[in-house]
Amino acid sequence: MCAMAVEKIWKYKEVADPENVRQLASELGVDPVLAELLVQRGVHTFEQARSFFRPSLDNLHDPFLMTDMDRAVERLRQAVVSREKILVYGDYDVDGTTAVSLVYSFLRSHTNAIVDFYIPERYDEGYGVSYKGLDWAAENGFKLVITLDCGIKANEKVEYARERGIDMIICDHHLPENELPKAVAVLDPKREDCNYPFDDLSGCGVGFKLVQAYAQKYDVPFDNLIPLMDLLVVSIASDLVSVTDENRILAHYGLKQLNVNPRKGLMAMIQLSGLEPGHLTIDDIVFKIGPRINAAGRMETGRIAVELLTATDVATATRIGAEINEHNNERKNIDRRITQEALEMVESGKCLSSGKATIVYNPLWHKGVVGIVASRLVEAFYKPTIVFTKSQGGFVTGSARSVHGFDLYGAIESCADLLENFGGHLYAAGLTLREENLPEFCERMEKFISDAIIPEMQTPVVDVDTMLNFSQITPKFLRILKQFQPFGPGNSAPVFRTDNVYDNGMGRKVGAEGGHLKLELIQESHPYHHLSAIAFNMANFFDHIKAGNPVDVCYSIVENYYRGTANTQLRIRDLHEREELV
Repeated sequence: MCAMAVEKIWKYKEVADPENVRQLASELGVDPVLAELLVQRGVHTFEQARSFFRPSLDNLHDPFLMTDMDRAVERLRQAVVSREKILVYGDYDVDGTTAVSLVYSFLRSHTNAIVDFYIPERYDEGYGVSYKGLDWAAENGFKLVITLDCGIKANEKVEYARERGIDMIICDHHLPENELPKAVAVLDPKREDCNYPFDDLSGCGVGFKLVQAYAQKYDVPFDNLIPLMDLLVVSIASDLVSVTDENRILAHYGLKQLNVNPRKGLMAMIQLSGLEPGHLTIDDIVFKIGPRINAAGRMETGRIAVELLTATDVATATRIGAEINEHNNERKNIDRRITQEALEMVESGKCLSSGKATIVYNPLWHKGVVGIVASRLVEAFYKPTIVFTKSQGGFVTGSARSVHGFDLYGAIESCADLLENFGGHLYAAGLTLREENLPEFCERMEKFISDAIIPEMQTPVVDVDTMLNFSQITPKFLRILKQFQPFGPGNSAPVFRTDNVYDNGMGRKVGAEGGHLKLELIQESHPYHHLSAIAFNMANFFDHIKAGNPVDVCYSIVENYYRGTANTQLRIRDLHEREELV
């Protein structure tokens, strides 16, 4: 796939207090670089460092601090005791399907509930609570519906359900409107009147707080909730919520569960992804496990993802896992083809907008991959991007992705009068409109973005934590750096800069189309140091490097496992050419 290379700016994080760094390095007995990383993350004392490196379940927040939690637990208890039918309803993406799997699994295993689950069809019902889903619930005698990762804007649907004799508990983590749905309970830490101490839970995280509260009140041992945490970490990683505060604790124990004793469906995904059991990281979820689970909802139905994640025997998990993996392979093929078509459309000027925004439309594109294609176009051109395709009923549907610092959701909201519906976050959104409104929408979006975006938002930035010499990357350094995990927003994998390095002559192009570089980098120091590196989508630097010329590199440090053996590798984020060693 060809696309113009976008030059990146290397931006250094604010210099930490040198005296604090020196003191912390001394107290902990660590390299000052590691102490600097801690101070940058708000860890200033020995005690804070101990809490950071040793997350504790004792530090989880009381779930009853969340507004409406007491109401939610009591209504759920009433349904359990009265043997009312309970429907667990969630979105078709990873966060939604893990959330449904978690709450459904808890109710099935630890209560006497009559429970089933429902995932809306992406192409028939769309995102969120649907009338079709509520009709199905009513026709099948469900009296309580628990929504997960959706429902915060479903005011009319909640009223519709009430008229049909159905109570609803909303569990969501998206921003609410001014008026909340009139449900029995609305659990959302982003509610203005909610004083819960942490508001960046995933949708699955809000579901976990509900079952934690139920367990707390009705004497279900907390240890019984730990097997659910592998679902939690998959949601936290895939939904890109911050890995700080409570999420850091949940992700830490979720990774432990995923590595030590994952549920059968996730073990099937681990094996099909070619991952090394016992050594899984957040990156493995983001790039391998999450996309496979997502593929079920993109290509077929999100219901099979829940069937996978709640499977109780290996044979069922293996069969469903293989089916989902096939959907993922199909998704990747379609994704590659549509991305290439979209790139060519932009580069030839045959798009709806290519000024400060990138907007493309093809009525034949697969709706399930337009979000992925939008992300690819942001990587290629670094502009706020919307990719549209044709939907049912004469509508056009699109996925939007933004660049760092630009509120694309707000831009879309400014065109709300042209839209049938929309939803999402600061950097990612979905929208639907009538095809005849598309030209005006594109014109207004281009103007809004042109007026609002500033130069600093139009160039990708590599945030560099600190300088590092290869000689500092010792086994002890790596052992402590590993304890900074789990990484994610708010606790990103540290990015280091090392200048004046060169390849030992063994560097080569790798990948299906030779688009990546596998390097063996040397820094001239005493003693001599050499480290393996991978540089994705940087084959354009090959000739310079192959000629023996030096480069400055920004990178994170990862451990790759193969058949039980760990290998340290630099994952290059960006590099700059130099003419000669100095």
